Amino acid sequence: MTTTGVAARETGVAARDTGAVSRDTGAATRRAVPRTWVRPGRGTDVVDLRGGARSPAGLRFPAGDLVVVSGLPGGGKSTLMHRIVPALDAGGGAVHRIDSQDVRERWERGRLRRLPYAVYRPLVRAAHYLALRRALRSGTSVVVHDCGTLSWVRRWLALSARRGGRGLHLVLLDVPAAVARSGQAARGRGVSGYAFARHRRAVGRLVGAVEAGRPPRGFGSVVLLDRGAAGALETVDFG
Repeated sequence: MTTTGVAARETGVAARDTGAVSRDTGAATRRAVPRTWVRPGRGTDVVDLRGGARSPAGLRFPAGDLVVVSGLPGGGKSTLMHRIVPALDAGGGAVHRIDSQDVRERWERGRLRRLPYAVYRPLVRAAHYLALRRALRSGTSVVVHDCGTLSWVRRWLALSARRGGRGLHLVLLDVPAAVARSGQAARGRGVSGYAFARHRRAVGRLVGAVEAGRPPRGFGSVVLLDRGAAGALETVDFG
């Protein structure tokens, strides 16, 4: 279900720009949305900021909630997270940014840097999920990178959020495959054609399900971004 006018007193994702655009998937129409606050937990709210209209300057979530950033490899997930995720929430509590790319880069700077990544990929993944586990147990705000192909990770996050009484939100980057490929080339690192095809199918299914009103189970809100909307975001707040 796509929301286009949730009352400002509700808490959740804040689109702080009066020109934000929301998609009504049933009627396939676009309407300008005033300042909107999307409150998770009462059904699922979908805020679609794609399409070239002016985008909000920031997103706001309640402190302590979990935010999953998903999309194609090279689509800008890590760049977005590094640029807009703060170290602290509005009350001074820690915000944990959990990105497997950070883990990989730390390993690449270490003793294994001369080895092919495929050799130590399992170690990188293990370190990433251990860091995520610690962050989830902290009870503070968490923003986590999701490759889109591992649905069990989203189920784990949904279970953790439910047990902890925390909100769970999805920020989904809908970027053309060619743009994602160019993003990989720009950073000098890419995935194989087979792996990229897997990611493309998985993310395509995820975007299609959200557009059809069937977001992943356990998520209280979904924000859809294209490259332009992601580039316009300046911050994400927790508080």
